[in-house]
Amino acid sequence: MLAIIKAGTAAMEERLSAIALRAGKDAAEVRGSVRSLLDDIFERGETAVNDISLRFDGAIPREIPREEWEAAAASCDPVIIDDLRRAARNIEDHQKRLIPRNGEWPTPDGGMAGVLVRPVGRAGLYVPGGTSAYPSTVLMTAIPARAAGVGELIVCTPPGEQLKPEVLAAALISGADRVYAIGGVPAVASMALGLGIIPRCDVVAGPGNAYVTEAKRQMFGFCGIDSTAGPSDILVLCDGSANPVWVAADLLSQAEHGGRSRAVLVATDKAVARAVYIELERQIAVLPRREDAEAALRDYSAVFVASGREEALGIINEIAPEHLEIMTENPRDWLDGIQNAGAVFLGHYSPEPLGDYWAGPSHVLPTNGRARFFSPVSVETFLKRTSTLSYDREAFLPVADSIARLSRAEGLEAHARSAEVRKS
Repeated sequence: MLAIIKAGTAAMEERLSAIALRAGKDAAEVRGSVRSLLDDIFERGETAVNDISLRFDGAIPREIPREEWEAAAASCDPVIIDDLRRAARNIEDHQKRLIPRNGEWPTPDGGMAGVLVRPVGRAGLYVPGGTSAYPSTVLMTAIPARAAGVGELIVCTPPGEQLKPEVLAAALISGADRVYAIGGVPAVASMALGLGIIPRCDVVAGPGNAYVTEAKRQMFGFCGIDSTAGPSDILVLCDGSANPVWVAADLLSQAEHGGRSRAVLVATDKAVARAVYIELERQIAVLPRREDAEAALRDYSAVFVASGREEALGIINEIAPEHLEIMTENPRDWLDGIQNAGAVFLGHYSPEPLGDYWAGPSHVLPTNGRARFFSPVSVETFLKRTSTLSYDREAFLPVADSIARLSRAEGLEAHARSAEVRKS
């Protein structure tokens, strides 16, 4: 299934390289397919969106009336509705704590500078469909956008045979404004450009398959995006205090997402590593998504045994996991060494699903090592900053000559005169 590899060896470097390259597999084919679809959409607009949607999803895009949302919510198990509402409260509380503030402060030379923080006007939220539906993703994207003060929230989700009622219930709970049954490349392009029944969005956020991710990458510039997410992944760091049954269950929680998913164990105790390996074999045998999980463990996962703290941290920061669980005796002692991770789960009772469904931080996280430079979806995904400057006469005149000299050094005479004219 997968090997137990000693850290610091050539075998570890080889496995890390294979893990890092997973996003590149079939990338050229995906890029070309998406480019072809987008070219068609750029040329034929809404007609192409409808044709492509009909070809791949068997339906022309439609807006789902509010009455359908309400009927769907009424058909759901009341216990699930209560769970969604309680999760929504946690998410809202967390996101409101992250809102940055407007500010202004004196510059060293007597002027004033500052920042205005403003929400975008409209956000497009992609919620995956297909084999599964994700009401949690509605909450994890719409609530941060609403907390940021976005004026209008657009949800797009693939139509399928019938939209999962919990998805529409989550749209009601989270304060979404419109829901459209449209998926894939046409959904991303329509939100970015404003095509047909879907208005143009300033930011498009939310996870999706390789084609959705590539469409977001190629449409960046027509709209803002949260990140280019890849297949899901988890890294569990454990020592001798970890329960191997729990560790194996947590690794499989991400491996079951599909064959491109990644589940990595970094253990400082070889006996625990071996016990987790045995548990993985036992638990995977009865997993409903066994084939997906087996492919993930075989192709893109690993068990590394590290000799100590520095070796373990080196592996973690190199992989830059989407989800990092620290299942050690003193998990907070590791935090100062964590440079790259999408979300960190501290302790034996903080499993990854706590973040997926409940605690407050969004579960839309940078994947495939992109935690080196991307951040989780949050209110900041839907905010933009505007700089402010204010110099009065007394502050400006002493610096006018310096501004003019710098302008002329760059060959911009009109810039220089703009500064000098105020001296007369």
